[in-house]
Amino acid sequence: MSETLRLDGIEKTYNRGLPSEVRVLRGCSLSVQAGEVVALVAPSGAGKSTLLHIAGLLDTADAGRVILGGQDMTGLSDRKRTRARRADVGFVYQFHHLLPEFTAAENIVLPQLADGVGQADAEQRAMALLDSVGVKHRAGHRPSAMSGGEQQRVAVCRALANQPRLLLADEPTGNLDPETSEKVFAALMALVRDTGLSALIATHNLELAARMDRSVRLSDGDLVAG
Repeated sequence: MSETLRLDGIEKTYNRGLPSEVRVLRGCSLSVQAGEVVALVAPSGAGKSTLLHIAGLLDTADAGRVILGGQDMTGLSDRKRTRARRADVGFVYQFHHLLPEFTAAENIVLPQLADGVGQADAEQRAMALLDSVGVKHRAGHRPSAMSGGEQQRVAVCRALANQPRLLLADEPTGNLDPETSEKVFAALMALVRDTGLSALIATHNLELAARMDRSVRLSDGDLVAG
């Protein structure tokens, strides 16, 4: 099995050199294999969002390496990091962050157009993704006309629009009631399994974590087996 993501000795400190500096990550290492779904378990404020942002090339570590698809991302220019992130990584956050002025389908089409996909192909993929999570009937609706669960399912579709190799999700059901959370999580897992991509999903919900392939726990700035 090939390796999709490797984090090697990731360190991150905020306010470095100041009296109030906070060492958030202390040499975190992790390997995520192709097709594997890993739960990242940690309480709020433990640094899991920081770790996900570093893994997804949205932030840089003070030390350590991020290896994505076998390529070391350390030292790449901002332009190359952006290109790698757009092609290989999909993000889902606790809040959907859909563009309010665009419909559900348009929110999924736009990242594809930015990646050079033609309009017709982008629209076809958007409709297929929406159908796969049960919200195709909302394709022409703006986010304000959808429920929280529907918005989050659209956000999952958007994250997979460009067929990334890695999905990073930060408490993707944390803002939903239990019933809606279950629907969104089931849709997310079904899409991940169907597409065969790798996923690192941050959660504090131990029941959801137990349904993934394995868990790692962020404790005192380091990763340990869950």
